[in-house]
Amino acid sequence: MSNDADLVIVGGGPCGLAAAVSAQRAGLRPLVIESSVVVSTIAAYPTYVRFFSTAEKLTIGGLPFVIATEKPTRRDALAYYRSVVTYFGIPLRQRERVTAIQGTSGNFTVVSRTSAGEEEKTKAGAVVVATGYFGSPNRIGVPGENLPHVTHLYKEGHEAFLQDVVVVGGGNSAAEAALDLWRSGARVTLVHFGPTFDKKIKPWVLPDFTNRVKEGQIAVRWNSRVSAIEPANVLLTTSNGDARLHADRVYIMTGFAPSMDLLRECGVPIDAKTGIPRHNSETLETSVPGVFIAGVVVAGFDANKVFIENGRFHGDRIVARLLGLHAPSEPKLSAELDT
Repeated sequence: MSNDADLVIVGGGPCGLAAAVSAQRAGLRPLVIESSVVVSTIAAYPTYVRFFSTAEKLTIGGLPFVIATEKPTRRDALAYYRSVVTYFGIPLRQRERVTAIQGTSGNFTVVSRTSAGEEEKTKAGAVVVATGYFGSPNRIGVPGENLPHVTHLYKEGHEAFLQDVVVVGGGNSAAEAALDLWRSGARVTLVHFGPTFDKKIKPWVLPDFTNRVKEGQIAVRWNSRVSAIEPANVLLTTSNGDARLHADRVYIMTGFAPSMDLLRECGVPIDAKTGIPRHNSETLETSVPGVFIAGVVVAGFDANKVFIENGRFHGDRIVARLLGLHAPSEPKLSAELDT
């Protein structure tokens, strides 16, 4: 594989792959560099996940996403996006982390390091940063957060069978993790600093969780903050004073934020309040000419604004800018995702 590309795409998620397909169809030479494995965010999802969107709204480049049911599962999606890479022949380098973007538009050098520790330098005319958000969890910043029994990622509840667990958070991830843990035989307590769940909790998840609490199957500690995590306990600060919960495992389900270090280091200002890189909203070109953003990075801290369903079209807007064409309009999300 040549190290030279017209467009280097940093990140091999669905939006990065879609940008590569858009570039190929325009006659450009793309190269995707992925720090882990292709669509690593989806690979990190809980094993039981089923998507909001229908399969057709997750497709790339018109390649059919054929499944027997309406909504694809995590495994369905992993298989589909692997097929996207092979069907379109997308140039892809995996397990290679980009560490710097140097140079200027038309003459960039993308510096990266392989899993073997070797440094690579790739020449590119333009660069797209589509690094997603799963690599940088929203930490709660308390002592013990890095202990081995504490995690910000949730896969499945089997590992907590017959154990005491604490789930921290008030969103969908926290509620679904708590329910799955309970159904897997764990003794679950959910802790959240607010008086109830966040506003965007899924309407079919809330009654399930509420009923489990009413029946005494899941415990909750509202208006409570974690002050420290110990090897066998979680310390809380509540309106009624301090409390201590025994915990064999702790799941901190407080979400993720996109890592902006790469953009910041190459000179793109990041809004401190929103986390949004300075960019043209139509072309997705940042304030550094030739450097673009795609996927959830566009939304900054508000990851709920960009999904695969609309982020898969970001590449078309970027390629239009590179070719001097008018950028296509932003597609609308499905009614289900709007709710």
